Amino acid sequence: MSSQLISARQRLIQSALELFTAQGVSATTTRQIAEKAEVNEVTLFRHFGNKHGLLLSVLEESAAFKNLGESLVQRATPPGDIYQALKDYASDSLHALERIPELVRSVVGEAKQYPMENRRALGRGLTEANRYVAEYLATVIQQGDLNTYLPAEKLASLLNGMILGYAVIEFTSEFHQLWEDRDDFLENLVELFLHGAMSPSKKSATTKDNVMEVADLPAGVVYQILQQAKKSSTQDYALAYVLFGAGLSVREISSLQRNQQICDNSGHFLQITTPEFSRQVPVNQWILGKRYGSYTNNPLTRWLKSRKDTHQAMFVNEVGNFISESELLQHWEIWTEGLLTPQGIPPAIAQAQHTWCVEMLMRGMSLENLAILTGGERIQLQAYAKRAKEKAALEQATRLDHKPA
Repeated sequence: MSSQLISARQRLIQSALELFTAQGVSATTTRQIAEKAEVNEVTLFRHFGNKHGLLLSVLEESAAFKNLGESLVQRATPPGDIYQALKDYASDSLHALERIPELVRSVVGEAKQYPMENRRALGRGLTEANRYVAEYLATVIQQGDLNTYLPAEKLASLLNGMILGYAVIEFTSEFHQLWEDRDDFLENLVELFLHGAMSPSKKSATTKDNVMEVADLPAGVVYQILQQAKKSSTQDYALAYVLFGAGLSVREISSLQRNQQICDNSGHFLQITTPEFSRQVPVNQWILGKRYGSYTNNPLTRWLKSRKDTHQAMFVNEVGNFISESELLQHWEIWTEGLLTPQGIPPAIAQAQHTWCVEMLMRGMSLENLAILTGGERIQLQAYAKRAKEKAALEQATRLDHKPA
């Protein structure tokens, strides 16, 4: 076969793929394909017999499915963050399908009209794409140290089936109320896989005795703690303010340096640096409904402005060194003396971070963004989300009680 004939054949396959993608299989004529490929229809019929023969070659030779599977896997986040890896793959898949809506509609609505060999080729293409996803999921499962209730191949099939189902519904119907939007679908899809199809392995799973229990503090107790700290000293007030306004752990606060503060009229942030990674966290001027100054004039900025020393530590002990975790705990005990939580016990310093996390979720922050700000794994923060939903339900019930029947 001459190079000219090979070139014509390849042009016909590429032109057919582009037209099928843009306007569907049924709406595309052999004349349109031939004109786009710059050949006559006779050449098309000589190579492929008819349009369905050309479609068969498109399915078998264009490598569209293979390329889709390979590129999506390559673009997805490495399996360190399982949640993000799954969400990235699903999101990229939907973006790819949205670029070929007419082809999807044709495959769904017209496949029954295709000859048997075309339907088989379509099935082989989908299977090949699924194989790449299965390999990817197998890597995610292995590196994430997960147990699964189904093999990776079956998980890939279910995942791709749900993604394709979403695309079909979006491309063929309007005004449905199955999900709020794309993000809502993606969030629920990933949650289903993480909690319905996968689970931590026995060696990494938390036991009943050490599962984190969220115990955020009521607004009244938090206000009393801040007022007690204010009475103690300017530094104590700043410490309490950072505990409840930035959601940092005791260890992170004890190692803060003065140059880690970033503030101007548009925001107040702390740069947190660990051996693993760096992140910025906000210092909120609003804490449980009360405002504590502004971004540039609050308990922390006032404390730093009052400093006469040149020590790099943001918070110092009596001898001018970095305040230790145990010393910070001693300050906490002074601020909370005589106070009790609704459970009838003295407030624990870890509850300050719990309170901040729950408040952020209550004010509309997504669990994904909370994971970014805290540096924690999203799956580990589920307890905060559960507590935030509980509080939202209580608040709604209270509001309803204020309305007459």
